[in-house]
Amino acid sequence: MSEDFLKNPLSLFDVRGKTAIVTGASGAFGALAAKVLAGAGAKLVIAAGNAAELDKVADACRALGAEVKVVGLRPGNEKNCDAIVAAAVETFGRLDILVVGSGKNDVAKIGDMTPDRFEDVMDANVTQSWLMARSASRQMLAQGDGGKIILMSSARGLLGHPAGYTAYCASKSAVDGITKALGCELGPTGITVNAIAPTVFRSALTAWMYEDTEKARGVRPAFLARVPKGRLGEPSDLAGPLLFLASAASDFYTGHILYADGGYTAG
Repeated sequence: MSEDFLKNPLSLFDVRGKTAIVTGASGAFGALAAKVLAGAGAKLVIAAGNAAELDKVADACRALGAEVKVVGLRPGNEKNCDAIVAAAVETFGRLDILVVGSGKNDVAKIGDMTPDRFEDVMDANVTQSWLMARSASRQMLAQGDGGKIILMSSARGLLGHPAGYTAYCASKSAVDGITKALGCELGPTGITVNAIAPTVFRSALTAWMYEDTEKARGVRPAFLARVPKGRLGEPSDLAGPLLFLASAASDFYTGHILYADGGYTAG
């Protein structure tokens, strides 16, 4: 085994010049993923349905020095997923990294949750992850030199929740299953498939939990009692794991669910 990497271990995390697709790039995790990869020197194809927010993310990534292709599509069907991958190949010549940041939650107790609402969550989180992984892996296999697929899971893929999370928990458990099965399937090809599974981290949707309000003070202590690190997550807590999974540093890791949760799922 060559030990050349010891001369510069940080080179294992180098993604400069790599082409990355980020779906759901207008959302909290997708936008963060795009900016992290932009700052690390990757070329970006960012996709989402919210054009105004997507343009803001593109501007932020360009300000970080990245070349950016904007694709105003959600991965809602096979045609869209193939088009997103085609945009990467047409613009940058290849595809090295896929980050599926798209998804949704819909909270309701089972008696109030309609089948349509349940299926909508499953489609957004499961089917669309599978479709994007399918389109991306086809391109990576055609290139013949490996690739990185990173799916978005959650601590709720492992743990339940009493507030009406049957759709969300089921969907994230399914994403975990795809990650493991596809990691096994593509293992011999050099393509790695892993998932990041955070608990609460700071975003527009969770900002209220970080505030000094009566509502936050009522909810936060009970939640933090189960987090060994004793605090809520920050975007920077996801940046390191993302860069690890997108780079050569994780070449021997596949089919894994990486919990970015301050120890929440360990207790």
